[in-house]
Amino acid sequence: MTSTYEKGLHPVGDGLYAYLQPDGGWGWSNAGLVVDGEATLLIDTLFDLRLTEEMLATMRSAVPAAAQIDTVLNTHANGDHCYGNQLVAGARIVASERTAAEMAELPAAAMAALVAQAPEMGETGAFFERCFGSFDFEGIEAVLPGETFSGELTLHVGSREVRMLEVGPAHTRGDTLAYLPGERVLYSGDILFNEAHPIAWAGPVSNWIAACDRILALDVEVIVPGHGPLAEPAAVEELKAYFEYLYERARALHAEGMTPLQAALTLELDRWARWGERERLVVNLAAIYAELDGSAEPVNPLQAFAEMAAFTAAAGP
Repeated sequence: MTSTYEKGLHPVGDGLYAYLQPDGGWGWSNAGLVVDGEATLLIDTLFDLRLTEEMLATMRSAVPAAAQIDTVLNTHANGDHCYGNQLVAGARIVASERTAAEMAELPAAAMAALVAQAPEMGETGAFFERCFGSFDFEGIEAVLPGETFSGELTLHVGSREVRMLEVGPAHTRGDTLAYLPGERVLYSGDILFNEAHPIAWAGPVSNWIAACDRILALDVEVIVPGHGPLAEPAAVEELKAYFEYLYERARALHAEGMTPLQAALTLELDRWARWGERERLVVNLAAIYAELDGSAEPVNPLQAFAEMAAFTAAAGP
């Protein structure tokens, strides 16, 4: 396993690679490449065309077979894992049914408009621009998966078996893992944010805990997370403990009548104090509150960014 967290392509097995983008914060996602002979599988594209082209050029330079990407898996619908699809539009693009449906709901043009409007949106706009102002959403054409599945799908990259395991809704509605049992490598998508707070856009968080259990039941040695440095199963155990702690505290704080924002500002997180993006606590607590209330409604993204901006203003970045 790579011992340092450096940008670029890192081998995680024979013919298996992780493309890492430090520091793993908002929009700075990872991707993967699986190769066997001339057969190739790309796991996720990146947030804009420049970043995706840079990634593809790096892959082509290091791995000649990557000059032709055969198959693409989008692990979920967030743009930092699929907005670059047009650069591999000739490939077989696969995703879960729920991911494909969700991908159509927030086109890159909408992100471009929000970034453009950010200076007029006060505290929320400033926070949004800090998260996404480094990316270029212009000229991105939506390329949706041409093949979908529900539950599980097994693909073969040459002689390699890749099991696509749908574990959402959790982070998003259709979160998917890519597991190579023969190589003991897992590409987790955003089910694992390594060394950063996750964010439960869809929930319920109980499903996310179940997804952690599913990973821990697999024979895995190396995990390529959706964000952050390479990981081992211990990082998933830590994520599960984090969510279990949030559930325990949320029950009490919800019963006291605290809002998710108020609750987030009271939490003591010594164990996870070094994790980045702590403003996401607000969204995670809102998702747990919704589950405690028996609501199936996902978090409203614009409201969530307003709450996270308020948290950042009160607690500091």
